[in-house]
Amino acid sequence: MLSDKSRPVVAATLPVVAEHIEEIANRFYAHMFAAHPEFQDGMFNRGNQAEGSQPKALAGSVAVFATTLLADPPQFPERLLTRIAHKHASLGIRPEQYTVVHEHLMWAVADVLGDAVTPEVAAAWDEVYWLMAYALIHQERGLYSARGVTAERVWRNWRVARKIRETDDVVTFVMRRIDDRPVKTSLPGQYVSVVATMPDGIRQPRQFSLTRADDGEHRYFAVKRVHGGGKPDGEVSNLLHDAVQPGDELTMSVPYGDVVLDDSGRPVVFASAGIGITPMAGMLSHLVAAGSHLDVTVLHADVDERSFPLRRQIADDLARLPKSQLHVWYENDSGTELPVTAAYRGQMDIADLDLPEGAVYYLCGPLPFMKTVRGALMDRDVEPRDIQYEMFGPDLWAADTQ
Repeated sequence: MLSDKSRPVVAATLPVVAEHIEEIANRFYAHMFAAHPEFQDGMFNRGNQAEGSQPKALAGSVAVFATTLLADPPQFPERLLTRIAHKHASLGIRPEQYTVVHEHLMWAVADVLGDAVTPEVAAAWDEVYWLMAYALIHQERGLYSARGVTAERVWRNWRVARKIRETDDVVTFVMRRIDDRPVKTSLPGQYVSVVATMPDGIRQPRQFSLTRADDGEHRYFAVKRVHGGGKPDGEVSNLLHDAVQPGDELTMSVPYGDVVLDDSGRPVVFASAGIGITPMAGMLSHLVAAGSHLDVTVLHADVDERSFPLRRQIADDLARLPKSQLHVWYENDSGTELPVTAAYRGQMDIADLDLPEGAVYYLCGPLPFMKTVRGALMDRDVEPRDIQYEMFGPDLWAADTQ
């Protein structure tokens, strides 16, 4: 809880800090990387840094956190903190690194705002930072403990057993363990961080959803090739597609992720677009492995059927679930060879769709897609607590603005 001394100072200065917070974040990262270049190796996504989305993510997170601290009654943005903590745990973030971040972030605040940062203002925002930092440190400590690892032992080398071409731009990686350490079981819907060594020797991490239930020996994840569309192409996705081959080794974290399948026995509805199908595939695989008899509905949107990743796996798994439906929306046509319940042309529209009563909903896809589907569900009086959504990359902070 923010102290009574700091609360009015934060309330008075939040507008000016929010106005300059992206500039503050840019200055922070430049200053920190100059002092600690090792932070760019295996920890931060330099593609997001280059295009400016990483500073925007930090700015958004701090702004959301400070705003909720001023609420009446005061509260923490638990969803935001939990999602950040899971991502941090998958990267092996350590408590002492928060001290380094604090030093350079507070320097950037003073550098950008100048004389406006009085000792009282500095102290108030220092308190905001440490409230957020300690909340994350506490959650991350619990996440490491639950997995029986330390931050340093999150990582493990795996060998690429197979690469399976799913679509022109999506490949599934089948990873096999290469040591005798026990495999930490994933929960349905979780992801792993994968670290790839780039041609310049710098290691770059990315998160990928696990697309099949564990068998104790393998992990499955799918990678979509990222085309820049005027910006640089995704360096990790393209390297994984083109350079990493069966027999090569990759470093992966233990599984993390807070959006996991509800075990209450209620009907389940999955709504996805494009590569957003991947966590849904993982959940479906777990349901099949458990011999589930849940009422399961899959709603998926894509450009066309050839672009639908993991479509055969999805169809095969649904065929093994006795109470299941598959509805697809294709932008270019409605033609399908899959055993679907219904196929539609255009963007996903659930307004008149017959959906099960009392269901739990899981959404994954581009942020505008999830906002649209969530809004449509709210219009149908679905309770917000019954709608979960997976977000990756620099949009994590937006989880508390939906």
